Amino acid sequence: MKQKRALITGLTGQDGSYLAELLLDKGYKVYGMVRRSSLERFDRIKHLLDRIHLVQGDLTDQSSLDEAVKRTQPDEVYNLAAQSFVPTSWNQPVLTGEVTGLGVTRMLEAVRRYKRDAKFYQASSSEMFGKVHQSPQNEQTSFYPRSPYGVAKVHGHMITVNYRESYRLFACSGILFNHESPRRGLEFVTRKITYGVAKIKLGLAKELRLGNLSARRDWGFAGDYVEAMWLMLQQDRPDDYVIATGESHSVQDVVNKAFTAAELDPKAYVVVDQALFRPAEVENLIGDASKARRVLGWHPRTSFGELIDTMVKADLHYLGNLSSPLPSTIVGEEGDMPSDSSHP
Repeated sequence: MKQKRALITGLTGQDGSYLAELLLDKGYKVYGMVRRSSLERFDRIKHLLDRIHLVQGDLTDQSSLDEAVKRTQPDEVYNLAAQSFVPTSWNQPVLTGEVTGLGVTRMLEAVRRYKRDAKFYQASSSEMFGKVHQSPQNEQTSFYPRSPYGVAKVHGHMITVNYRESYRLFACSGILFNHESPRRGLEFVTRKITYGVAKIKLGLAKELRLGNLSARRDWGFAGDYVEAMWLMLQQDRPDDYVIATGESHSVQDVVNKAFTAAELDPKAYVVVDQALFRPAEVENLIGDASKARRVLGWHPRTSFGELIDTMVKADLHYLGNLSSPLPSTIVGEEGDMPSDSSHP
């Protein structure tokens, strides 16, 4: 049987690293697209570097995407790259639109031109729902994005639908709700909390500053969610799917669980900072993944409690084995755009 080839953009991010592991375990030849930068960050994939093939490319540069697809001739393309941090999208809305929105169009064009039979996956986001009009949210829920990031993700989602219908490409979108892991960037609120708790437990910090503690999200484990991405491209027909746990938890719930895991009292350490609130808040996101369960046979295997416990233990282990802690500006999900903020 011919070995399948997969091209992953955003390889060095949380999802890219977990997806690469999954595909390698399934016998794929994995190509990862990385941007040329003065500082290469391969922390999440250093254990895979002898098993994957790196190609250079940038979602803002059409010719590099064309070359990446021509060179790798993938059977499957997973477009995970983006400017993925919501607060940064307020400071850099044009860049966010170029990468997170128009970058999807450029990637689809490269597939259409040079590997039309490839199956394409687009990483859509629950942030597209924004100011929700129904709960839980499913594939039929209207979009009402509340940030430049959410707006850009809507563009990426809808252009994927358009290319599927106009050019008959096998193009899917996974509308993934928040998914976390020990590989999450420190600027994302769950990891900021678990890392902060670990620092406090080890005597490396005295407080944890956070924004809106009442915001609620549907949080799952990234390792479970990348399996759903793969399953979408194994179907006979392309379609879009919400991927979520169906449970809603507040930022305060994350705080309580993380501090409990470290046997600490959050009231003694947590400081609410108004400067860390969003200009336009998304208060409550919760997903209905019944279609994914029915069609893909997918379901989350990791509970909220297990996820936060694992992240706290991983950060305690990491910090306990360092002579000095990680800098606060650790790389985010798919790019070198860190921020000292605290949003889900």
